[in-house]
Amino acid sequence: MAVFALVNVLLLVVTSFIAVASAAGNFNQDFDITWGDGRAKILNNGQLLTLSLDKTSGSGFRSKNEYLFGKIDLQIKLVPGNSAGTVTTYYLSSEGKNHDEIDFEFLGNVTGQPYTLHTNVFAKGKGDREQQFRLWFDPTADFHTYSILWNPQRIIFTVDGTPIREFMNWESIGVPFPTNQAMRVYSTLWDAEDWATQGGRVKTDWAKAPFTASYRNFNADACVWSNGKSSCLGSGQARASSPWMNQQLDSTSQKRLQWVQKNYMIYNYCTDIQRFPQGLPKECSATN
Repeated sequence: MAVFALVNVLLLVVTSFIAVASAAGNFNQDFDITWGDGRAKILNNGQLLTLSLDKTSGSGFRSKNEYLFGKIDLQIKLVPGNSAGTVTTYYLSSEGKNHDEIDFEFLGNVTGQPYTLHTNVFAKGKGDREQQFRLWFDPTADFHTYSILWNPQRIIFTVDGTPIREFMNWESIGVPFPTNQAMRVYSTLWDAEDWATQGGRVKTDWAKAPFTASYRNFNADACVWSNGKSSCLGSGQARASSPWMNQQLDSTSQKRLQWVQKNYMIYNYCTDIQRFPQGLPKECSATN
């Protein structure tokens, strides 16, 4: 009962603020380039952003706004060709030692071999909740939409609208969940040849540098956190409540999720008994 009471309180707090809807995403307006010494570029009047990596440095950007719950969409075209050793990240994160974080990480590979899509959830500084997937398409040939839906009940990771992972709020049984720390959107492109590709066995081929990932069509249908208050912004109209605040997977989406996890999941921390000899994390045996 306690978790449902908390959810109701959070819903009242978040939905009590009304704001004018945000305009369509523009990288000049919505993001700051945070590092890379010119390797990150905003192009086409703010409609396109590219990150590059060479032997000297990678690059990155972050959102100007902080969000407390929402649905975040970003289209990405990953580094093509031999991307071994490179990691392209797209994630939400708060700040501080006990931070919250929701991760997409794309681990590169040699030409012709698939990327690994690595996901993780941190709450109050605790992570170790990795699930990894292959993708059912070539993520370097075109842009694809990667989305994070985050509300007080659950986190849903989707790719082109297909759910690949759901992480539920199980605070009622002592499992941390991100509920009260606002997070920014981040993305980076960096070198992790010591572990990223086949456990570090395949190194970065710097003759192929610079490596470049491209971004477009950012959208945040979300609650912006500012000066200790939350304002819910959405596309198209002002709103006092947001449909994603209570969104859950319907039966069709549940079947799609099962399809992905059956055919494309390559690692699940909830089945890694050797990693957790003292017993799997509590949420692994919880039921919705």
